[in-house]
Amino acid sequence: MKRCTWSTHSTNEMEYHDTEWGKPNHDDRYLFEMLNLEGQQAGLSWSTILNKRDTMRQAYANFEPSALIKFTENDVERLLQDAGVIRHRLKIQAVIHNAHAYHDIVAKHGSFNDFLWAYVDNAPVENDVQHYTDVPAETELSKQISKDLRKLGFKFVGPTTVYAFMQAVGMVNDHENDCAFRHQ
Repeated sequence: MKRCTWSTHSTNEMEYHDTEWGKPNHDDRYLFEMLNLEGQQAGLSWSTILNKRDTMRQAYANFEPSALIKFTENDVERLLQDAGVIRHRLKIQAVIHNAHAYHDIVAKHGSFNDFLWAYVDNAPVENDVQHYTDVPAETELSKQISKDLRKLGFKFVGPTTVYAFMQAVGMVNDHENDCAFRHQ
C-alpha cells in the first residue's frame, strides 16, 4: 500500500505513519506527550525521537503532567545521564516546565484537548498535498498557537514545532493525496 513518501525510510517510521500520524487524537496526556516530543526533536530527526520514544516515556513518567510537576533538579541531573533521552538540559527542563503550564491550561479551559482543538474548530484542517515537500514548515495558525503557548509558559514550542505537532495529532491532515492510509 502507498504511504506518504517521508515515512518509508524505516520500520519505525512506517508503523508510526500507519497507526498514529495524522489521526485526530483528543487524549490530553497523548497531546502533552506529542507536543513535548516534537519539542525534543528540535535540531534532530524524527527517527531519533521515535527510536528513543519508549525510553523517554519511562524516563518522563509516561509524560503524565501530574507526575512531572514533582520532578526536581535531581531528576534533571538523572535525565542528563540517561542515554535513552535527549540529553539537553533546556529540553529536559522544558518538559517539566511544560507540565506546570499544562495544569494552568486545564484549570482555565477544562482540558488540554479543548484548548488546542478550538484553534481548528474541533475538526482537522484538510490539506491538498501532492508531495510532502509541498507542505510548509509553519503556517499562520501554527505561529498563533506557538505565540499563545509561549505566553502561557510553554517552552520549545516554536511555530515549526507546533505545526509538526498539529500534523502528528491530526489537527491538520497533511497525508499525501495518494497515501492509502489517508484518513477521511
